[in-house]
Amino acid sequence: MIWNESIECIDRDALKTIQSIRLKKIVEHIYHNTPFYRKKMQELGITPDDIESIDDIIKLPFTNKSDLRDNYPFGLCAVPMSQIVRVHASSGTTGKPTVVGYTRKDLSSWTECLARAFTSYGASNADVFQISYGYGLFTGGLGAHQGAEKIGASVIPMSSGNTEKQITLMHDFGSTVLCCTPSYALYLADVIKDSGLNINDLKLKVGVFGAEPWTENMRKEIEEKLGIKAFDIYGLSEIAGPGVGYECECQDGTHLNEDHFFPEIINPETNRPVESGEIGELVFTHLTKEGMPLLRYRTKDLTKLNYAKCKCGRTLVRMDRILGRCDDMLIIRGVNVFPTQIESVILELEEFEPHYLLIVDRKNNTDTMELQVEVREQFYSDEMKQMLILKKKLTARLQSVLGLGVDVKLVEPRTIERSTGKAKRVIDNRKL
Repeated sequence: MIWNESIECIDRDALKTIQSIRLKKIVEHIYHNTPFYRKKMQELGITPDDIESIDDIIKLPFTNKSDLRDNYPFGLCAVPMSQIVRVHASSGTTGKPTVVGYTRKDLSSWTECLARAFTSYGASNADVFQISYGYGLFTGGLGAHQGAEKIGASVIPMSSGNTEKQITLMHDFGSTVLCCTPSYALYLADVIKDSGLNINDLKLKVGVFGAEPWTENMRKEIEEKLGIKAFDIYGLSEIAGPGVGYECECQDGTHLNEDHFFPEIINPETNRPVESGEIGELVFTHLTKEGMPLLRYRTKDLTKLNYAKCKCGRTLVRMDRILGRCDDMLIIRGVNVFPTQIESVILELEEFEPHYLLIVDRKNNTDTMELQVEVREQFYSDEMKQMLILKKKLTARLQSVLGLGVDVKLVEPRTIERSTGKAKRVIDNRKL
């Protein structure tokens, strides 16, 4: 199903025309209303008159997360606070939170993007959405909520946590769509199994999972355990929230709502655009946002783009799964390692649960990696010989994929801490 066929299946030349008109308009808006950007553009010798089409976007300055923190809280607003009707913010675990302001029109545009996403998953006004993302300053809960209401669905605003109650209401209220992080979906599946509830007694059919990277193997795990079709939803609070991108029924890449958020892929080292189809850092420019529009915001997410028409009929560009983040990439003894690579290996092997913790350290001037991973109940044994066979199997596979030795520690089921939000997978103890 398609929510807005005129845009989602638009001719790409027509889309480029829309993007060009909107870019010129947003640059004028920013230049005259955001002193931070006016100064940056003046330093580059650029005025709004230099922006004639979307191809001129490379003339514009980049924006980093540090710019949002340096202008905390509302220094990047392009409208008076009297026009800001909602504020969201990141968790701020690494410093001051990044704050985002929305006008009424901004909320409407964001909601439109979420309606496109949910419709692409096959959801409709006949569905019951259980929103198990956190509500509050985090964009996930309220974002998904407004998108579900937009398509006319019934909404259960559960928020995260309180897992036993989640399952009770999921059963009693007949939830058909679950929105949460993929790691929490797996935790829910485990608790449902422990409760003795038959998964077939639930009406769940679709899962909408985002807010953290996850792999194809993790998708299969979730779909098998919950008996649903699991879809990825992409977003970040600085750009809008969930709904910046979404999968369709083909599950062959994430369509980006590029009529609202223009994507580029750059080389994070040179800051130059990469060749078509190459992996690089994802960058977004707002094309319609009024409250706090950003130019060329560097997401730190590493991926690539595919402009070929999708089998579903949509022409909106497709983004590959996020390989990782520039700042999540671990350099171990000169080798680039992403946590998603390790997760993918774990999930290839039936003996292991998708719950792990990677501890990186430096001993005697040498980087070390310890991987704690849970063994599935049916494969866990007190027999040392059996555990040694499993350990060697996983170690060899990791060595093959990463080109590095990993110190594997097998642990009992349910011993690694679970999260109701974003899972903590890596601890880096090195003083870098």
